Amino acid sequence: MSAATHEPPVQELIYGCMGLGGSWSAEPYSSADVDEAAAAVKAALQAGITLFDHADIYRSGKAEAVFGEVLAQTPGLRARIRLQTKCGIRLNEQGLETYYDLSREGILERVNQSLARLRTDYVDVLMLHRPDPLMDPAEVASAVGQLMAEGKVRAIGVSNMSGPQIEMLQDRLEAPVAANQLEMSLLKRAWLESTVLVNHAEGTDYSFPHGTVEHCVRRGISLQAYGALARGLYTGAPAATPTAAEEATTALVAELARDKGTAGESIVLGWLMKHPAGIAPVIGTANPDRIQACAGAAEVAAGMSRAEWYRLWVTARGSNIP
Repeated sequence: MSAATHEPPVQELIYGCMGLGGSWSAEPYSSADVDEAAAAVKAALQAGITLFDHADIYRSGKAEAVFGEVLAQTPGLRARIRLQTKCGIRLNEQGLETYYDLSREGILERVNQSLARLRTDYVDVLMLHRPDPLMDPAEVASAVGQLMAEGKVRAIGVSNMSGPQIEMLQDRLEAPVAANQLEMSLLKRAWLESTVLVNHAEGTDYSFPHGTVEHCVRRGISLQAYGALARGLYTGAPAATPTAAEEATTALVAELARDKGTAGESIVLGWLMKHPAGIAPVIGTANPDRIQACAGAAEVAAGMSRAEWYRLWVTARGSNIP
């Protein structure tokens, strides 16, 4: 068989905008919310981040709206960055708390609403937020094809999908699936545990669909990791009742940060980026100082030894690997 021709994924940090825009209620955002968004965007740019991640449901649409305000107030910013947003989840509609909608009409409606809130003519990537059991891949392909033809979407991605689900979509899509966003971190390790627990009783403790990471690597699909900072668990965020493994991992992260002259956040993210799949962590904090603390992650990844990587993993899992 011939060797794969896919280009290696670009290692980068992504700024996740879910924390911007104030509350999750329908209450309007304030000028202070716009200022907070502007400060977060500035810090992200200073950290070398150029890809900003949204979803139509974040803060009931207000995350996109305050970001659109920042774009409007900052001439030239749109040309310097890339935007991605997601659609497919509906909240508090039709008497339901949550349901999924990847119908043709639903995709077109929600993308146009997102573009209006973001005050832009296009997004660089449209992500399908979650698998919809009622999804017709032909309908999705029709909607995506129209949006791309109109110049409103430049690439298509998915979130929370397995390899087979991506393949089913790809059979109908004309454009290649560019990215898959999954929960991946030193805390949420099912994506990693599934690779070593094949044919092992402990493997039943993890529901992550084994082979999804491998599928994405083989197909040149970028892996984006949301929750990458583990909500700050290992870098100073208070935990009500931390486990022994969490306490030990926090201490180890601090030790490595001291040894390498960097921030704990860069250690936690660097561990993800060390993986050969080229994982791109999504940073969700709105705190400019914490955003800046992530800037050294790629350098940490490049310098992290195999033993250090495994030490972090084994310490976080609280037991040795098989």
